[in-house]
Amino acid sequence: MSKQCLSASKDYLPLNLKIPPGACDSHVHVFGPFSEYPLSEERSYTPSEYSAEDFLSHLNKIGFERGVLVTASVCGTDNGSILAALKKYPKLFRGVVVPDPNVGETELAQWHSLGVRGARFNLLQIEGKPLYKNGVGLEVLERIAPFMKSLGWHAQIWAHAPDLTELGPRLLKLGIPLVIDHMGRMSTSKGVDNPGFQYLCDLLKEGKAWAKISGADRVGTKSLDYLDVDPFAMSLINANIERVVWGSDWPHINYFDPVLLPNDGQLVNLLMRWLTSSDQMEQVLVKNPKLLYDF
Repeated sequence: MSKQCLSASKDYLPLNLKIPPGACDSHVHVFGPFSEYPLSEERSYTPSEYSAEDFLSHLNKIGFERGVLVTASVCGTDNGSILAALKKYPKLFRGVVVPDPNVGETELAQWHSLGVRGARFNLLQIEGKPLYKNGVGLEVLERIAPFMKSLGWHAQIWAHAPDLTELGPRLLKLGIPLVIDHMGRMSTSKGVDNPGFQYLCDLLKEGKAWAKISGADRVGTKSLDYLDVDPFAMSLINANIERVVWGSDWPHINYFDPVLLPNDGQLVNLLMRWLTSSDQMEQVLVKNPKLLYDF
């Protein structure tokens, strides 16, 4: 039986920065209603229900206007909650789905018409074992990559940066944009000189991949105000600011300790340390997601 997650905090710390119009939160999840879109029976954790309207409330609190909904591992390949949200708010939302291994071109085209612009692939492992249950892997990506390419989709890759040196050549052969989740899910103890992380920076420099400077709470230390994350986020930004997007990862699933549960106001305020001008803020929060997600 999977454990029930803590609910996301509704009390956001005050924002200390000005958010540009049209800003996009490029990595969030919605769940349910479970009566219509049940969670996978095999799952690593159990979140609460979070609706499209709950997400709009989150956007309002952080001063953002748009968002990208990503199917989480606990949903398996059931993208129903995301597709329903896209139907309700087609101008505000885009989607990244987890495709069934047998998905066909017709279904992908239907999803595209609703606002899906990418598919997520779970390559995240520790000592050769998947960190989370569910998700689809590289073999599925390789099969459907031609369909994705024809639609202009990207592949969102959930992997450790240290594994990218091995995965990279196989991914690059596909000829579609790559988006690396959560700064490559780096452990800050490994340092920015880690070969895998430097490989990720090189991919950005060469325009061969994008990175989400999201997940500070997944890789850093809340009690230190995530200062240990700064070198990683800034390395990616300095590698190529035109290939970086930001996401909150709301509603912060898979948390069970209230001390570690992130606060969205605190996460947004990190952008003040990473983006040093209004032009940089506009680039990462507005221009880049507009291009990547076709707003």
